[in-house]
Amino acid sequence: MTENADIQGMVAAGYGKLKAATYLLFKVADPVAARAWLAGLAGAVTNASAPVTTTGLNLAFTHAGLARLGLASQCLAGFPAEFAEGMVTTHRSRMLGDTGASAPSGWRWGGDPAEPVDVLLLLFALDPPTLVALQQRAAADPAAAGLRLVAQLETSDLGIHEHFGFHDGISQPSIEGLKEPPPVPPPPWRDSIKPGEFVLGYPDEYGVITPPIATPGGLDFGRNGTYLVFRQLQQDVAAFWTFADERKAEGGHGHAEELAAKLVGRWPSGAPLVRSPEHDDSTLASENNFAYGIEDPHGFGCPVGCHIRRTNPRDSLDPSPGSDKAVALVKRHRILRRGREYGPPLGPDPAGPRPPIRDDGQDRGLQFLCLNADLVRQFEFVQATWVASPKFAGLYDEADPVIASRGPLDSSFTIPDQPFRHRLRELPQFVTVVGGGYFFLPGIQALLHLGSPGSA
Repeated sequence: MTENADIQGMVAAGYGKLKAATYLLFKVADPVAARAWLAGLAGAVTNASAPVTTTGLNLAFTHAGLARLGLASQCLAGFPAEFAEGMVTTHRSRMLGDTGASAPSGWRWGGDPAEPVDVLLLLFALDPPTLVALQQRAAADPAAAGLRLVAQLETSDLGIHEHFGFHDGISQPSIEGLKEPPPVPPPPWRDSIKPGEFVLGYPDEYGVITPPIATPGGLDFGRNGTYLVFRQLQQDVAAFWTFADERKAEGGHGHAEELAAKLVGRWPSGAPLVRSPEHDDSTLASENNFAYGIEDPHGFGCPVGCHIRRTNPRDSLDPSPGSDKAVALVKRHRILRRGREYGPPLGPDPAGPRPPIRDDGQDRGLQFLCLNADLVRQFEFVQATWVASPKFAGLYDEADPVIASRGPLDSSFTIPDQPFRHRLRELPQFVTVVGGGYFFLPGIQALLHLGSPGSA
């Protein structure tokens, strides 16, 4: 069993009942005052064993932030290079597809070395007034706490749908041994993941335990912690549905919703194309126990290059599609999503915007957060090898049709069909990265150590 009282709460749950949330990004201006603030706040941090009632509070730090707070150099050196370097390097931007309109030079936060982010405070509450009260208790006076606010990122409650109108958050891994309400029905084997894939200090899918990140006093600073990836993704809802409407016939469909579903891999209700390829079926809205290699190996129902086959290929990849070996391979690259939407819905019904849709000029999108114990093997692998790669699963010039950046060699999308496939070219960019960073979400004991005087 995992040590839940020492694990921050958002590892165990996404706080779905807490509809209001805000994320505050700080720079450490006065390390002594910031450590005192942290020491006073550590006891209020929600842990994975605490029942979630009206509020949730979690804390995460960049590598630079840990250094500014005075964490010992010996301990800092124990973190992997990708975390120390951060999300914004020339190599990493190219690998993750953060180019063109998504290049860090144009980000609102996280992309400018002169304006670094050190601390991420994540606040959740039952309703907006409770959230305001929580923020007043946690960070009423950032200057007095030795902090300077870089950005405050708000969220929206769109229920179970995201801004494009599709049921989201259906396919999530379950952490073995983590005390949580039993899923109904139980998760399929492919979604039951070893705790070390998401929490440091436990065996992962290889049976390996991450080496300790030791402080001079012998504390394993990494134990019960995890890495948090934060990417602010701006969504162009009008462009998405306009494209689906204008190109539906070219994709072999009579309605925009049919082509949009092919791009995503599910219908707006959430019904997977693998199980219902011809029409939406709300009775399958939460269906997750399906496989591609066995049920749809050639992508005639759910195109091979669509969004959900890339982010979770299930049993479909070489060298043994449709086998347990293929499932075991994918289990080593899962991520735990904890994101929320931001901005107002476009159209009267966020559950199903349909063309014609006129852009209203409002900013909207997804505050994408995910947790993983190995940034390279999990988030970066999924993003670079599956999402952003134009050669995923034997394709040639096709990156993710929904969330990837567009370049001259990755803006096509193939819809397998008989007797001939449909091939759409020059897809516009529907999602743009406008901020991001890598953070470490420490265990509670590590938080207490970081806030203690002379923690270096």
